[in-house]
Amino acid sequence: MAASCDSLVPLVLLFFCLSAYAVDRSNFKTCDQSAFCKRQRELKPSQSPYRALLDTLELSKSRLTLQLINDNNKVRLLLELYRLQGNMTRVKINELKPLKPRYEVPDILITDPLTEPMSVVTQDENGLVLSLGGDEQRLIVSALPFRLDIMEGPQVLVSLNSRGLLAFEHLRARKDTISHKISSTVGSMWDSLKSIFSSKSESDSEQDAVQKNVEQRAEEKDGQIKEEEDKPGMWEETFKSHSDSKPNGPTSISLDFSLPRVEHVYGIPEHADTLKLKNTDGSDPYRLYNLDVFQYELHNLMALYGSVPVLISHSTERTMGIFWLNAAETWVDISSNTAGMGSSEAPQTDVRWISESGIIDVFIMLGPKPTDVFTQYASLTGTQSFPPLSTLAYHQCRWNYNDQEDVKAVDQGFDEHDIPYDFIWLDIEHTDGKRYFTWDPIMFPQPKDMLQGLMDKKRKLVAIVDPHIKVDSGYKIHNEISSKNFYVKNKDGGDYEGWCWPGNSGYPDFTNPEMRVWWSSMFAYDQYEGSMDNQYIWNDMNEPSVFNGPEVTMHKDALHGVWEHRDVHNLYGLYVQKATADGLIQRSGGVERPFVLTRAFFAGSQRYGAVWTGDNAAEWGHLKISIPMCLSLSLVGISFCGADVGGFFKHPSTELLVRWYQAGAYQPFFRAHAHLDNPRREPWLFGPENTALIREAVRQRYALLPYWYQLFYNAYRTGQPVMRPLWVEYPEDVATFSIENEYLLGKDLLVHPVTDEGATGVTAYLPGKGEVWYDVHTFQKHDGSQSLYIPVTMSSIPVFQRGGSIICRKDRVRRSSSCMENDPYTLYVALSPQDFAEGELYIDDFHTFSFEKEKQFIHRHLSFSANTLSSRNLAPDSHFSTGSWIEKIVIIGGSRPSSITLKNTDGIESAVEFEFDSATAILTLRKPGVNAGADWTIVLQ
Repeated sequence: MAASCDSLVPLVLLFFCLSAYAVDRSNFKTCDQSAFCKRQRELKPSQSPYRALLDTLELSKSRLTLQLINDNNKVRLLLELYRLQGNMTRVKINELKPLKPRYEVPDILITDPLTEPMSVVTQDENGLVLSLGGDEQRLIVSALPFRLDIMEGPQVLVSLNSRGLLAFEHLRARKDTISHKISSTVGSMWDSLKSIFSSKSESDSEQDAVQKNVEQRAEEKDGQIKEEEDKPGMWEETFKSHSDSKPNGPTSISLDFSLPRVEHVYGIPEHADTLKLKNTDGSDPYRLYNLDVFQYELHNLMALYGSVPVLISHSTERTMGIFWLNAAETWVDISSNTAGMGSSEAPQTDVRWISESGIIDVFIMLGPKPTDVFTQYASLTGTQSFPPLSTLAYHQCRWNYNDQEDVKAVDQGFDEHDIPYDFIWLDIEHTDGKRYFTWDPIMFPQPKDMLQGLMDKKRKLVAIVDPHIKVDSGYKIHNEISSKNFYVKNKDGGDYEGWCWPGNSGYPDFTNPEMRVWWSSMFAYDQYEGSMDNQYIWNDMNEPSVFNGPEVTMHKDALHGVWEHRDVHNLYGLYVQKATADGLIQRSGGVERPFVLTRAFFAGSQRYGAVWTGDNAAEWGHLKISIPMCLSLSLVGISFCGADVGGFFKHPSTELLVRWYQAGAYQPFFRAHAHLDNPRREPWLFGPENTALIREAVRQRYALLPYWYQLFYNAYRTGQPVMRPLWVEYPEDVATFSIENEYLLGKDLLVHPVTDEGATGVTAYLPGKGEVWYDVHTFQKHDGSQSLYIPVTMSSIPVFQRGGSIICRKDRVRRSSSCMENDPYTLYVALSPQDFAEGELYIDDFHTFSFEKEKQFIHRHLSFSANTLSSRNLAPDSHFSTGSWIEKIVIIGGSRPSSITLKNTDGIESAVEFEFDSATAILTLRKPGVNAGADWTIVLQ
């Protein structure tokens, strides 16, 4: 839920504000209105003032250090270079001697990255060349102007500061607080600079050399060597009615990266925009600053709820990634010398990162394949958490289900209309006056009875717990946070307070580890009264949202211990989700896997649960944009993503709602959600025909749950995304590079949802020259490397299985996923032109950590080759048994055999019943009768 009223208002007025149903862009800054962004962007590409002092070089086994000096102001920086295991390079730049420490982002890296030794290949007065190991990789450090180039053989892979946009605003004392003021009218520019920075001493020879360089620059361009004059917004800044005191003054940083031979870059979510990132020349840069944006606009580069500062570049030659580890407000400029120009010049994309505070800490992931980049990033920030199976099923939500009877009636409605679902959700109205961890005593007087009723049907509930706390002396949670001094502080040292759903609210300091431990303890069953183990949690409004704050969020000069909010802003939501997930794990004694949905996120949020795309609208454009938004998240590690089915705001047409269910059934997080003011839209309220269409879409999701579960297990193990753009699997096929209306689930299912009103057909691109794809509904075979026109009706969900794959399904769909746990499997074997196929089957208890702690799981490799289908154990040291068996095998694209023989683990052979449809080339094997966890072989003769 979102709100964007910009003044302290009673909630009744807030609802009038909400009724506007449109983002008020004036509530959110442009680059010109963000003083540091404007200052940095005024710096145009030119010769950099930074020079590498080569005689300060120090090289150890783990790193290289080198000082840089800004010849304009004499401030020295410390450059650190690391060669990391897995084909990555880390670059850190900080002030050599800052007046006070600058913020370095903690808790995001899962461990200190392992380093590998570097060696100096050559060095002279102009620079040095370092070896980065195999494949002829070199890192070249140029001294004047300072520049870094990473090369492989004769080719430059990436250049840093090649455009001279490195800028590091050093910490300084405010001029009117310096006791000895320096006259701007007395003495030379060099004497002024020397007196200001006398504490940063140099040898006489260095001073002479630098002075000569400065004087030369001054002759070339008057004014270059002057200490910059204070500009508006450096020491204080006002936006609308809000003042930012900026006690530390200007602290922003910037660095440019050039990517030769690259035209396509992706990532840096969250934006409601295209998958391929746009050229920002002549427009605002992409903004990364977690904000509560009320009904966001489409195709806009303004910030949204979450930020992941990771950019992926891709070309036919190579895939690489840039991870900018900074949690402050960040802007990203992108330009290309060939974009849209039809130039014959070799393409190049330039990317500039600008952050308000902190240090430069960047990881360059050198690929070279897409899968390598995913592995490299996962080695830094971790993989997607492995969710309980039930969370991959269907979720039913609205703001708000009225009371316990309403919950019961909705639950019964799903049974009466034979539509499966696993979770029903409760929004903020279920609480006692927006006091989280409580229940409304009138509407939800017996929450355990409600939860038990759901549990009896093997269903579950999600309740919202937001991170704004009602300031109320009668509220236990507030009193404990206050007594423990766990609230964020305002600039004057008092508890920071703002306006949110409860009214006047405090904001717990989730950057404080002690606060997070306490928060986690509140999910214990004896603390969160009425909760049970089938209740999970939703963290909303955790950007954090402050209705009467600047840009609907917290003041930047609020304090988290010694750090300003400006330093940590984009981390806040991650910490909320982490503390909540830890609480759910702890309440079960470390046994149960948690489920926590978050709206705000950062790099590493994938470790703690799921995200959704926020407060979208019931419009066709929002349905379309959900695909590139989730694909962008998937590329930067967050696989568990979805969009509110039907749209949160407004009321969808019946056609839009049906199409959204069909699309949502094939996105990782599948939840319907709606605004408080919208008419009810449970799936059976739109007539029998549409109920049947929605039922079928949901049932398709449930049948595919084994495949979804296997994909998430592999994402957890390897970091490979669940939902992925076509170019990830077809990296040399240029036709896939800009496709964003279809995608792959794993590598074996291609989905092209219908997202146009009144559509009678769609055109899907089927990649892979020499490959084949099968329509999963009709089993019709199509050649790869073609655009295929597909006629559609309202029942159509275009989905294709790749020839050469085996996908496991459960075709007996029941009322919830938990009811299906021991049901049998059907294997769909789609043959390649070479009559080959392979796949996987993963099984565990579907909800605990036993798969990890006790190795209680089954992981099978399934393969079809030379007319033999077999199941082989991929985890011989694991131990788990299942009651599920293989009840049917469907071989697509095959031929009629004369007989089929099954050989089980005991070596016993038996005949298998089968039938062959010559019209569709479908061979169906019925009741082979083998356990899903056993070794077996089936031979077609």
